[in-house]
Amino acid sequence: MDRKTIIVLVACFLLMFSLPKVANKLFPPVPIPTDAPLATLTITNGSGTNAVITSVTSPATQSPEAPLAVPVSTVDTNTPEQLLEVTTPQARYAFTSHGGGLKTVELLEYLENTSTKQGRRETNKVATLNRFSPVPTLGLMDGGLVQGDGIYKLTRTTNGVRAEKALPSGLAIVKDFTFGSNYLVNASVRFVNQGTQPQTLPALQVAVGTATPMGARDDITTIGVMWYTGSGKEDISAPWFDNKKLGCVPGAARPEYRAGASNVVWAAAHNQFFTLAVMPHQPADSIVMRRVELPPWTGDAAKLVATNAPPPKGILSALAYPAMVLAPNQSVERQVTIYAGPKEYQTLVQISAQYKNSIDLVMGYGPPFGFFAKALLLTMNWFHETIKLSYGLAIVVITITIKLLFWPLTQASTRSMKRLQALQPQMNEIREKYKDDPVKMNRKTMEFMKENKVSPLGGCLPMLLQIPVFFGFFTMIRSAIELRGAQFLWVGDLSKPDTLYTLQGLGFIPFLGIPGVGLPLNPLPLIMGVTMIWQARLTPPSPGMDPMQQKIMRYLPVIFMLFLYNFSAGLTLYWTVQNILTIIQTKLTKTQTAAAAMAPVKPAVLTRPQKKRK
Repeated sequence: MDRKTIIVLVACFLLMFSLPKVANKLFPPVPIPTDAPLATLTITNGSGTNAVITSVTSPATQSPEAPLAVPVSTVDTNTPEQLLEVTTPQARYAFTSHGGGLKTVELLEYLENTSTKQGRRETNKVATLNRFSPVPTLGLMDGGLVQGDGIYKLTRTTNGVRAEKALPSGLAIVKDFTFGSNYLVNASVRFVNQGTQPQTLPALQVAVGTATPMGARDDITTIGVMWYTGSGKEDISAPWFDNKKLGCVPGAARPEYRAGASNVVWAAAHNQFFTLAVMPHQPADSIVMRRVELPPWTGDAAKLVATNAPPPKGILSALAYPAMVLAPNQSVERQVTIYAGPKEYQTLVQISAQYKNSIDLVMGYGPPFGFFAKALLLTMNWFHETIKLSYGLAIVVITITIKLLFWPLTQASTRSMKRLQALQPQMNEIREKYKDDPVKMNRKTMEFMKENKVSPLGGCLPMLLQIPVFFGFFTMIRSAIELRGAQFLWVGDLSKPDTLYTLQGLGFIPFLGIPGVGLPLNPLPLIMGVTMIWQARLTPPSPGMDPMQQKIMRYLPVIFMLFLYNFSAGLTLYWTVQNILTIIQTKLTKTQTAAAAMAPVKPAVLTRPQKKRK
């Protein structure tokens, strides 16, 4: 490969990665007019773990096309907040008098953050859901139309917790919560007209929760709100609100997502490994989502993000219900089941079977690679639970098993490629002979290959068959809670990169370094890159590939290593073991394929074109 070609390839590669930053410079975001309603909610930290909710107002007049003002639960912050906690074997639930809902859920079996180093802990705090939500789960987001000061009375009941409030108009709001197994909470919201006149119950939005990252190392692409229509799911994440053209050119940000036609079976605010889902017993009318700004990372978490990184953001979601009129002494009750826990596939499958609502779709195991992800997850768990292997060893054993299953096909592929190399001179002769007749050239080439018992697809078929397995691994590892905090060799968490050390002052290195933080040292991707280069040198080139293409193929492992450098250690472990096994297989079959390549070659039958008679 000449110097000019290398420069062009490097320039294209750099441009591909720097395109989003260049686009932000060339096409700055469209500013929001000062007279437009705000599109996000802002949380201002108060003392302790409490937060002061800042209500967002809209202009006095709006055009019909203007986005609606952001409704938010109005709470009299001068009244002290009352918290009522209930602890079960799996979780600790905190209910708040400010909004009368479920404020936070602490998952007692899971840490808030895990360390990438073997035997270390970043924190002793447990994972907490809904921590930064401006409205508690099942809080009413109506701008004060039916809540008054937003202060509820909390009491313990025989089976759980009750939040209730009576308004001067005669309307009473009663919320009951009872606790079950598998991180489930059964709840109801009841509106009762205790007055002597009909009461108009306006259109209401009942908060589901806020999707937020659990820690600074979380994959932010997995943060979003998913909802299910009964026949399909929609997953809304940050890119939808950013509304960037071609994924990188800034556009006008979208302030609100609203969808549904009395078909919202459930809605789930989720991050990479946890979810808070509200499953109404009767489908809700629609779902509403909005962006919220979160407090910036502090302490050790701040050391893991770039110095110029924007503040983290979450997505607040709510179920919307239409307006209705309540006659005197009439009431309406909306029952829901809340799941606040890990994305644990087997648990979610049990809940899905119990309620017949496909809540397991929140795992993200949909087509086209969901089948492989499920099979790999169940197999990995079987090795771990039945044979008592660590999750790292389970991944190694699964990789070896897959390689053994594909062994005959890969061996036949290697022999076929060697055989094609031996037949290359005769095939070139056919191409030269019939270069003016492409149809006949292809037909003669295929006949010649058939006579010598080789297939043009023999070299690429094994790779094509293994692509679904690779993406199945990628999908499974991305959301498998089992791998979070799982240790193997020097790896402290198989769901994250195996960073052993951060080289300070090298954050400027493109693609790999983090500005203001440094260059993470991840051994597994480096080992994977070395094994890929070794494998590429051992693999015979495809017939017909010119020398330039062969050299380009040799540099592809470096590109793959850059792509996967900051991916999870579980995925790079699978690929590294896969490469090592392929190298061993290539070495073992080298002598056999050499003998096969020396087998007699049937000559190509080349008929000369007949001259036309005059």
